[in-house]
Amino acid sequence: MSRPLPPLAALHAFEAAARHEGFQRAGEELHVSAGAIGHHVKQLEAWLGVVLFQRLPRGVVLTSAGQRYAASLGPILNQLADVSEQARRQGDDKVVTVTATSSLVSRWLMPRLGRLRDRYPQIELRVLASMHPVDLARDGVDVAIRLGPGRYPGLKVDLLMEEWFSAVCSPGFRANAASLRQPADLLRYPLLHDEPEVHLPGEIDWTRWLHSCGVHYSGNSGNSGARFSHTYLCLDAAASGQGVAIAASPLIGDDLRSGRLVRVFEHAVRGPHCYYLLRSPQAETRPLVHAFCEWLIAEARADQETVWPTVESA
Repeated sequence: MSRPLPPLAALHAFEAAARHEGFQRAGEELHVSAGAIGHHVKQLEAWLGVVLFQRLPRGVVLTSAGQRYAASLGPILNQLADVSEQARRQGDDKVVTVTATSSLVSRWLMPRLGRLRDRYPQIELRVLASMHPVDLARDGVDVAIRLGPGRYPGLKVDLLMEEWFSAVCSPGFRANAASLRQPADLLRYPLLHDEPEVHLPGEIDWTRWLHSCGVHYSGNSGNSGARFSHTYLCLDAAASGQGVAIAASPLIGDDLRSGRLVRVFEHAVRGPHCYYLLRSPQAETRPLVHAFCEWLIAEARADQETVWPTVESA
């Protein structure tokens, strides 16, 4: 019999927000932004047709309906976590589950999986391309790669990679852009835009990147660059000669080395956040999870040997 169930990610977000009485601390627990928690709560409210939180100028407060729903939901999620963990322990211990954004999976992790297979053929990797709120133990996730400030209470955390943002395009586009001699000239060319999968304060976009070059840009300069829902789509468009994109070093390093993309200028801007490798203390005790994390850290360190010109953060 079919059961009409609300989205699990939205339930996680609401339960954490109700328990912490706010979106910010719930986001820290689930390793996403407060905005992402708010988005999932709105999704759940729409599904239920009930307002769960009252939005106030200085925060949020559970409504009476929200209080009743939270009181019932907590025990249900705990029971689900218990039975899932029991089932998981009966599964194959060779499986290691990792979650990261779709762009990081496709542009950084995926090209390296052959080396992982050569080094650890016994690891059966399960990859979840997602930035939904996640409770590592409860959701059966062993490892998470998250972009953020590095505060993840209760988890083992390693700095994986910094972000350095460069303007890139295809070699053919660069060869045909004869008048593109300085950053201000970019305003005459299509600037490609992406919608970040993780919304964090101080994100490096075209406005901030150009400002660091001394160029004013408000997004209304007359160029007709397209917008994309994911960074990897934006970079695919740049590689096909559609315009110029800006992206962080982990997402463009392989394409720069292969020549699929070229940097338009030497200028690079350091992003305000970093990629962190997260795992629960329980997952860390599993030898294959530990081996996988050590392999990830080694790959990231090797990747960061690329020399990125440094400027102050925009």
